[in-house]
Amino acid sequence: MKNHIKVIAFDADDTMWVNEPYFQETEEKFCRLLEDFLPQHSVSQELYKTQIKNLPLYGYGVKCFMLCMVETAYTISNGTASMHLIKEIIGLGQELLQKPVELLEGVEEVLKALKGKYRLVVATKGDLLDQERKLRKSGLQEYFHHIEIMSDKQTADYRKLLKHLDCQPGNFLMLGNSIKSDVLPVLELEGYAAHIPYHVTWLHEQYSHTLEHNNFMQLNTVADILEYL
Repeated sequence: MKNHIKVIAFDADDTMWVNEPYFQETEEKFCRLLEDFLPQHSVSQELYKTQIKNLPLYGYGVKCFMLCMVETAYTISNGTASMHLIKEIIGLGQELLQKPVELLEGVEEVLKALKGKYRLVVATKGDLLDQERKLRKSGLQEYFHHIEIMSDKQTADYRKLLKHLDCQPGNFLMLGNSIKSDVLPVLELEGYAAHIPYHVTWLHEQYSHTLEHNNFMQLNTVADILEYL
């Protein structure tokens, strides 16, 4: 592989910095707010159903999450949720948008080792303003040749990115914590992909099958990729 790769793309959330634990913390607070209407685990299930229903409309990210919390509160309460409760829910979303950017171990060291040897790219999905904020606060911008904040991470989205980068799939390596979003679409294009597991994964991104592919690498940490390059 090391003789082919020219572009290395990094996912952002839960690959370069902490993300999903903040969402789970916010969801727990939301469920407690609504426990007068339903048990907390049932509120969580209703929120997830609302999120999946709305993904085609809102996409990914904090703002989608906020809208889904408000809609879930309305549904669960049969329209009786007070404006004060809605304000509290919006406040939870605003807190989420202001969480600190906590880099994961080894990320900056790997970027330093790779800079100048490869074109480095951020390829992430989510809310544009929020991802730009996190990247700016991360202090990692200087390492990247290009930043791509995608509405989704399907095969067509990666094909568009590769065209923009003027890069053939066989010269492209994607690193990320989601098999569904960071690995499978890239392998479908015959690019290279490495999975870096994170201890918390959103239910929608979980993948339970065994994956075998000549272009696939299963890593333990982000630093492990240096052994392949």
